Amino acid sequence: MVLNIEDREFDTKNIKRLYPAGLVKTGYRDETTEVSLEWLDVEAKGKVEVVGYAIFIILTDKEKYKFFYKDMEELNIAMSLLSMQFKNN
Repeated sequence: MVLNIEDREFDTKNIKRLYPAGLVKTGYRDETTEVSLEWLDVEAKGKVEVVGYAIFIILTDKEKYKFFYKDMEELNIAMSLLSMQFKNN
């Protein structure tokens, strides 16, 4: 099966991990790190600066792709589009 996200295509047999995450500032210069959406929702309210959201795809050859979204609404739309691709195959 082939997944399409943004302008890229991925064969699912080559995907090791696919997950959404929040991007937060670490406090060191302009450095950011990814955190789970659950952690953001439960533990981090008001404690960290969220700079965006992303869908991460890690392939079996360890290549990593990031697709960035400015807010949770955009991320949810992208995740819904991915979900529909799984349901239609």
